[in-house]
Amino acid sequence: MTIRLLKQQKGFTLIELMIVITIIGILAAIAVPNYQVGVIKAREAVLSEALFNFRNTIEQFNADQGKYPDTLQDLVDKKYFRSLPMDPFTRKSDTWVTVAPPAPSDGSEVKGSIYDVHSGSNLVGTNGVPYNEW
Repeated sequence: MTIRLLKQQKGFTLIELMIVITIIGILAAIAVPNYQVGVIKAREAVLSEALFNFRNTIEQFNADQGKYPDTLQDLVDKKYFRSLPMDPFTRKSDTWVTVAPPAPSDGSEVKGSIYDVHSGSNLVGTNGVPYNEW
């Protein structure tokens, strides 16, 4: 009678469970790096868009005001931005690195102190270029 009961029991054997867990582990090992690369590429797209918007806004500010902004906060104060964008790699809005305008060849004085903006991150992009050089 006990042999008959053992044969009628239903369920998974230990081997079957171990095979399923191994397959799930292999799938996770493949999926996690792909997910991480996807997250980095999404952050790069956000950074690229933020830098594009910064550069266009700085040029618009220069065209409207006749000078470059002295601080990034000037862009917010004069309503060119609602708020400063967050750097997706430093996750802060106060880590942007500003670049002064180049000196004119005719020797005249440049008005304003921000000509360009770069990320404050020291990480290197998927294209091999550091984010602070984009």
